[in-house]
Amino acid sequence: MWWFSKAERKDIWDDPVAQPLDDIEAAQRIRAICREAAGCAEAVGSPSNRSPKKQQIERERYERAAKAAMETAMKISDELVRDSAVREIVGLCMKANNIKTGRALFRAIHASSIKAEVLKEHPTLAAGPE
Repeated sequence: MWWFSKAERKDIWDDPVAQPLDDIEAAQRIRAICREAAGCAEAVGSPSNRSPKKQQIERERYERAAKAAMETAMKISDELVRDSAVREIVGLCMKANNIKTGRALFRAIHASSIKAEVLKEHPTLAAGPE
């Protein structure tokens, strides 16, 4: 019976990129990844009644999404577009309560206006070890 067979979930960040992306396309891909991964990041960042197996699946999905987004961000040449994309990834990390990675990515943002907006959204990034 076909409805009992569970196909493995295919996520946007697992899709290979067919061609090199320009900066705007890369930023759009990062935004799409972060939006789609928000649910699993929130599941990782909040205590829940989920089984350890489901929690591990959500953690792996979040980590794959964050990795794909970071790899894409490294290929963006325009600094302002890259800073804006990194801001999206910082938001994803903070939803997952991954403050260490969020702080490292926050330090990679150069535009002061974007840094100020990120600090407004996530004041915990200002405090802590450098």
